[in-house]
Amino acid sequence: MSITFAARPRTRRATESPSRHRRRGSARRSLAGWAFAGPATLVVVGLSIFPAVWAFFISRTKWNGIAAATDVGWRNYQRIAEDPNVGAAAQHTLLLTALFVPGSILLGLLIAVALNQRIRLVGFYRTCIFVPYVASAAATGILASFVFNPQFGAANEALRRLGLPAQQFLESPSQALLVICLIALWGEVGFTAVIYLAALQDIPQGLVEAATIDGAGRWRVFRHIVVPELRPVTVFVAIWQTIAAMQLFDLIYTTTRGGPMNSTQTVVYYIYELAFQTQRLGYGAAVAYLLFAVTMLLTVVIFWRNRRSGSEAS
Repeated sequence: MSITFAARPRTRRATESPSRHRRRGSARRSLAGWAFAGPATLVVVGLSIFPAVWAFFISRTKWNGIAAATDVGWRNYQRIAEDPNVGAAAQHTLLLTALFVPGSILLGLLIAVALNQRIRLVGFYRTCIFVPYVASAAATGILASFVFNPQFGAANEALRRLGLPAQQFLESPSQALLVICLIALWGEVGFTAVIYLAALQDIPQGLVEAATIDGAGRWRVFRHIVVPELRPVTVFVAIWQTIAAMQLFDLIYTTTRGGPMNSTQTVVYYIYELAFQTQRLGYGAAVAYLLFAVTMLLTVVIFWRNRRSGSEAS
């Protein structure tokens, strides 16, 4: 007599492959993550995209914010090329960017290298260098206007003690933009230094030790190992600081308000004057879109230059 046993049917979970099970788990975790982050993401995207789209429609109108808007097509954009104030503001903005971005990168890198050493009270020094960045930019501008006051400012007092002539600083058309750049560097270099400091601590020490054993000095190690390793961070800092320089407004508003003689009138401050002082909202929105296009162009150029230099180095 033969006894036969019926095969026990496999359950669905047992027949699933491990890869399919992992995919389901990953999808479940992704759904859980989007459930938490989705509402906040929608709010942030909505608050960014909706004003941008609305501003584009405003840029094609003539509107003072009160009366009904009049559609003028692309006339506002055509007027930009004929407006001498836009050209002057663009020159001031580009000059400020050309001074601020390399200065913030160089100073931030030097400070980060100094703070990456084993020195006493290094934590206190790192905190002090970052404090100006978290301070209010408006408060920084108000404080700087007292420091660089030609009559009773601390800067001229220091020059007098050194036997140097007093300067007009923020009241001089030839010096005001340079002083604003200096104030902006004082407030922003802490951010650059912290970013570079974190990147320096991620550089493999084996590369540095191998180069040192091969006889390379500190300068050669810094030039051929540290700087190439920091290239992605430098690109990020350059883009970030370029955007910060081209959108600088609060320091100018609290110190010079575009003066003297419009020598510190940047594109952003000119947009503020158009939109909120002369109520030319349509034309101001058109200039704002021009600033956005230039910022995007500079960002693409920085990316392209970095990829080209990286491919040539490899």
